[in-house]
Amino acid sequence: MEALKISLDDYVLSGGGANGESYDHKSDPSVMLKLYFPGKIRQPLDEMLLARKVYDLGIPTPEPGEYVVTEDGRYGIRFHRILGKKSYSRATADEPEKLDRFAAEFAQMCLKLHATKVDTTQFENVKERYYRLLAENPFFSTAEKDKIGKFIADTPDEDTAIHGDLQFSNAIFAGDKRYFIDLGDFCYGNHLFDLGMVYVCCCLSEEAFIKETFHMPKSLSVKFWQSFVPAYFGEGTTVAEAEELIRPYAGLKTIIIERDTRRPMPEFRAALTSVL
Repeated sequence: MEALKISLDDYVLSGGGANGESYDHKSDPSVMLKLYFPGKIRQPLDEMLLARKVYDLGIPTPEPGEYVVTEDGRYGIRFHRILGKKSYSRATADEPEKLDRFAAEFAQMCLKLHATKVDTTQFENVKERYYRLLAENPFFSTAEKDKIGKFIADTPDEDTAIHGDLQFSNAIFAGDKRYFIDLGDFCYGNHLFDLGMVYVCCCLSEEAFIKETFHMPKSLSVKFWQSFVPAYFGEGTTVAEAEELIRPYAGLKTIIIERDTRRPMPEFRAALTSVL
């Protein structure tokens, strides 16, 4: 796919992250730009192609626009912005009295996502992703890697969609429309791998991280989780039962977190106790 040449003179910087920066169009509020740092060419192209495949699946997500390049050789993706949007984390922080409603809506989005069958030749298997990440992790011993690998292998396979970074900040709404965003880790497999991230964000992360990232005290994110569980699993599943099932999948996120922080993370490894 050939990149469309654009000028940054038409955009204004709006934010930044680990891989690049985001920009708003100066005259068209419906256009936003995700621009990767210099040297990253394949990553935005891969994300662009993945975003298109996910959109074509019927997953509710903003329509991807074009694969672009700026005058200084930086590559990125132009998206169609959802005007008036709000994430479920921000909505919960702003209106905690509506927490039960927001948790139920987010749960329904997740249930529909996890019921969506995919062409498994077009997307990565979540197990293969974890095997690769585990092999690259320098902080687990060979014996620990063997145990984690067996746990991954023993998890029943599913041919349904997984967000890959399922947080209540990565689900947004505008009016009566709801969308998932940041689907760069989209894949397929057992839904428990996805729910592990919800638990990490709501319950395992430290107070300071939750306040900075989700704009709420940890006590509120824990309440969101406690309301999410019956909405997702049904009233017959207690929060304790759900946590026992999901905790090791939350622990698997240690592999990703340690990759990004480049250090062992014992506070997250504790969730892997039943595996190790």
